[in-house]
Amino acid sequence: MPDDPYKVLGLTKAATADEIKKAYRKLVRTSHPDLHPDDAGAEARFKAISAAYDILKDPETRARYDAGEIDGLGAERPQRQYYRDFSGSSDNGYHRQRGFGPDVDPADIFADILRNRRRSGAGDFGDRGFSARGADARYSLNVPFLDAARGAETHITLPDGQSLTVKIPRGTEDGQTLRLRGKGAPGYGGAPAGDALITVLVGSHPVFDRDGDDILVTLPITIEEAVLGGKVTTPTIDGPVGLTIPAGANSGQVLRLRGRGIANAKRKTKGDQRVELKIVTPPSIDENLRNFLTEWRKTHRFDPRVDLMKRASA
Repeated sequence: MPDDPYKVLGLTKAATADEIKKAYRKLVRTSHPDLHPDDAGAEARFKAISAAYDILKDPETRARYDAGEIDGLGAERPQRQYYRDFSGSSDNGYHRQRGFGPDVDPADIFADILRNRRRSGAGDFGDRGFSARGADARYSLNVPFLDAARGAETHITLPDGQSLTVKIPRGTEDGQTLRLRGKGAPGYGGAPAGDALITVLVGSHPVFDRDGDDILVTLPITIEEAVLGGKVTTPTIDGPVGLTIPAGANSGQVLRLRGRGIANAKRKTKGDQRVELKIVTPPSIDENLRNFLTEWRKTHRFDPRVDLMKRASA
C-alpha cells in the first residue's frame, strides 16, 4: 500500500480540507467492497483510502505527517540518531566505562552491557510481558437519506453475529466515518480493545438532494400560480410547510426557506432549503384556457428569447 496519503487520494500537499473530503467520498463510492462485491481489489483499495483520509482529515495529524513525524499509516517515525548523539549517555551499552581500554576483552564489554540492561529493567519479553491495543475493525452501513438528515438509531450485525447499536447523528454526510469506541478487536495483555469504524453510505431520495448543509427541492407550480402568485405547500425534511410564490414567477427561479436545511452540530448552524420552481401545464388544455391564450397572443407580442438570441450572436 502506498505510504503517501496524498497519492492515495489523488491529491497534492496543497489540497484544501474540502478537496480532501470530496476526494475521499468519491473514492469510497468507487472502491467500497460492499458496493463492488465482484472486485477482488476493492477491499484493499478501500482500506488504503480510509487510512489516508484518517491521516489528512485532522489538521494536527496532517501537520505531523507533513513534518515527517508519522508515516502514512499514522505510526511514529523513529528519529534518526547517530553514534555521536548518544555515545556519551550512561544508558549506552557501547559507552566505555571503568577503564575499558583499546585492549579490552570483548567478553567484558558484553557482560557490562547485560548489567546495564538489568539495571534499567530491560529484560526479556517474557520478563516484561506484552500488551497491545486491539486492531480497529471497519464496516459499512447503508443509511436512508432522511435518517442521515434527521438523525436515527439503527443496528449493524457483525461477522460473528453480534449486533451493534449505531447512533446516526443528525446531518451525517455520505462517506462519513462513525467511531464506536472499544467495539473493535480485543486487546492483548490487558490493553484496551480497538474501535469499530463505520463508513456511512447515504442513499438517494426521490424528492430531496443535499448541497453542503442546504436541501434542494424542485417544486412544480401551475400556470396561474406562476402568473398570479399565491400560497402553496412544499415538502421539507421535517415535514410540509407553506411557501409564498411571487406573482410573475418563472421556471428555474429559486426561493429560499431559511433554517429548513441540515443541522450542523460542529458549527451549531442550520442550512436552508432552496426551492426551484417548475411551471407545469395541465395534463389536458380545456377550451376556455385555449381560447383565452389565443386572444391574449393577438395583443401581446412578448418574446422571452430576445436576449438569448442576442447573446448567442455576440
